[in-house]
Amino acid sequence: MKKINVSGLAHQMSTVVLLAGMAWGGTLAQAQSPSIVMASTTSTEQSGLFAHLLPEFKKATGIDVKVVALGTGQAIDMGRRGDADVLFVHDQVAEEKIVAEGFVLKREPVMYNDFVLIGPVTDPAGVKGKDILQGLKKLEAGNGAFISRGDKSGTHAAELRYWKLAGVDAPAFAGYKACGCGMGPALNMAASAEGYVLADRGTWLAFKNRANLAVLVEGDTRLFNQYGVLVVNPAKHPKTKVVEAQKFADWITSAAGQAVITSYKINGQQLFFANAKR
Repeated sequence: MKKINVSGLAHQMSTVVLLAGMAWGGTLAQAQSPSIVMASTTSTEQSGLFAHLLPEFKKATGIDVKVVALGTGQAIDMGRRGDADVLFVHDQVAEEKIVAEGFVLKREPVMYNDFVLIGPVTDPAGVKGKDILQGLKKLEAGNGAFISRGDKSGTHAAELRYWKLAGVDAPAFAGYKACGCGMGPALNMAASAEGYVLADRGTWLAFKNRANLAVLVEGDTRLFNQYGVLVVNPAKHPKTKVVEAQKFADWITSAAGQAVITSYKINGQQLFFANAKR
């Protein structure tokens, strides 16, 4: 009969148990790692800002951020339903409304950039200049191809405000197409159709498929684009991770978070300008 090395077997078994315990402990620690859900705009994600920003937040706090990138209107609706812990959006009118409704604690400004009207270098509608309202009037008069986000985003809301100020309540000319899509896809459609599109400058600077497109209207003070952060109110949604969400809001508006925003550049150009009031 073959002699069994009991002590050796016991040692192997204890090693297996130890390794299994370490693996379980690692899995448990990972499962317990704090995280929050942030509903935000496509511009903050597609511009590359979050890839630059969120690792620095995790390094500072240990908190993971799961981003759901939508149009601002949809992101705010997520907060209203309690499907997000914090909102990072850019439609001040809609933001102030959800504050008044009590679904978020307050609104804090974080950063800004601007909107620009993009179109073909040849500019067949003749919109080039500084006045966004004159540019849109020329687009409608010339029946130019215009790609609208059409997704209730902050950019879409701004676009509709500009059309209304230009005397057009509901654009319906033949060249006007609503894609119901994010900023990147809208820019791709404009590039493909050699059409015009309103974009935030950050996404435009990060956009690589420019084809024959260029910035044609910029510098109008009405094109100012402010971003805000809002923590969902636990009184409305008790499951909200308000402590962790508030840590994000505090960090992004702190000197450290503002410095990270300022440091994000593409080809030497700054995409967002920090302006928290702290």
